[in-house]
Amino acid sequence: MTRTGVTSTRERVEAGLARRNRREKLFRLFGLSATTVGIVFLLTFFWTLVAEGRSAFVQTFIELDVEFSASIVAPGGELDLQYADFDAVARNALRARFPEVSGRAERRELNQLISVGAGFQIRDLLEEDPDLVGTAQTIRVPASANVDMIIKGNIDRTLPENQRAVSDRQLAWIDALAADGVLETQFNKALFTNGDSREPELAGVRGALVGSFLMLVITIALSFPIGAAAAVYLEEFAPRNRWADLIEVNINNLAAVPSIIFGLLGLAVFINWMAIPRSSPLAGGLVLSLMTLPVVIIASRAAIKAVPPSIREAALGIGASRMQVVIHHVLPLAMPGMLTGAIIGMSRALGESAPLLMIGMVAFIVDVPAGFSDPATALPVQVYLWADSPERAFAERTSAAIIVLLAFLALMNLSAVILRRRMERRL
Repeated sequence: MTRTGVTSTRERVEAGLARRNRREKLFRLFGLSATTVGIVFLLTFFWTLVAEGRSAFVQTFIELDVEFSASIVAPGGELDLQYADFDAVARNALRARFPEVSGRAERRELNQLISVGAGFQIRDLLEEDPDLVGTAQTIRVPASANVDMIIKGNIDRTLPENQRAVSDRQLAWIDALAADGVLETQFNKALFTNGDSREPELAGVRGALVGSFLMLVITIALSFPIGAAAAVYLEEFAPRNRWADLIEVNINNLAAVPSIIFGLLGLAVFINWMAIPRSSPLAGGLVLSLMTLPVVIIASRAAIKAVPPSIREAALGIGASRMQVVIHHVLPLAMPGMLTGAIIGMSRALGESAPLLMIGMVAFIVDVPAGFSDPATALPVQVYLWADSPERAFAERTSAAIIVLLAFLALMNLSAVILRRRMERRL
């Protein structure tokens, strides 16, 4: 080969390497750009979520000098916890601060500054200590949602009166209360201790939290054992024939089926045929188990398949049966991967709302469920209901509920990851 031919070959090789390096750099640039864009969107999402939802974790209260008048709470000489007008006790305390308010319309506007929960709070105090009848006490009652929005700056005070949820008179009264130092902002315990409510200032996520927890208990109790057993049979014991291939294809297809289809199946089978109570954690857990089962089976099969064949061969070589090989050798090694599949399935189940809507869990549920058959709702459904509400105060509670949902999901995944790591270290 002539020197010219060698030079030409070298130039072609160097040109090819240069093109390869440029493509590699371009690919890295695209990957870095995509990652950066994803991180920016994620940070923007969290920033917006926290900015809109952090105000829901605090609540505005009004300090009132309440007189537990016997003529109102004990008209017959005995405390009447069932029919007494406890709201009137709170309204009278508020009117005492504004004696100049006399007209019916003005009084109605003034009464709108305190929440309907003030009456329930006074009732609970009297139920706890009946000796309060006839005395005067200084207590803090929750302000109405509009007052809370004004204090938090979520309602623009500069808008014309006909474009605000708060009138000019109410703004003046709110400013007077703030100037007197009787308006306080405290941690909103009701967000975690109350169930759902039509009043934003009284609405909480406790019922949804308990409902989600009960459904997840049923889901993990059914989907993981059944899914693990199915995966073990398909990988270790099932004959390799057309039936096994058909089952595998159907399992893969079920994992891609829209979740609302499982809701329709649950409505037809569990509610209409088996007569399981509608909108109960039992019905929701069964539906989510059906939805989660294919994911658990697929992940468990992959984990079992990843166990080296030498483990099986060595165990069989020393006289172990196939069942002993699976129980004592294959399953312990595959369990971390199977738990990963369970984590993925539970995470998906926790964030689903479409199948729960089909079985009636979209209903307005105030009480916290005490068992698996009681009416309940779930956190994703609670988010859906609050997001659909027209009240401005529910917007911040929607973001707060999403934060609680993400925290609940992170806690559940963290627990599962810690369990998996311990098993890996033990092995």
